[in-house]
Amino acid sequence: MPIFEYKCRRCANQFELLVLRNTAAACPKCESQDLEQLLTAFAVSSEGIRQANAKAARRAAVRSKDYIDKKVADAEYVKKHDD
Repeated sequence: MPIFEYKCRRCANQFELLVLRNTAAACPKCESQDLEQLLTAFAVSSEGIRQANAKAARRAAVRSKDYIDKKVADAEYVKKHDD
């Protein structure tokens, strides 16, 4: 099946799209058709690739949690000092 990876030039959203004969490629987030087709990596797996992917996922989860914790702390600070 022809699945392509794209990056929207308007909102920088990256996504995959199944492209059939009459498919008009558009960003699912902002509906822009100004897209850059990305090179798709082959589905090759090895122990090194699995470990690198797991490490990247853990880093992303920590960054996400830290970001959320900071936003909650900021909101609590503002609420406390606005009263």
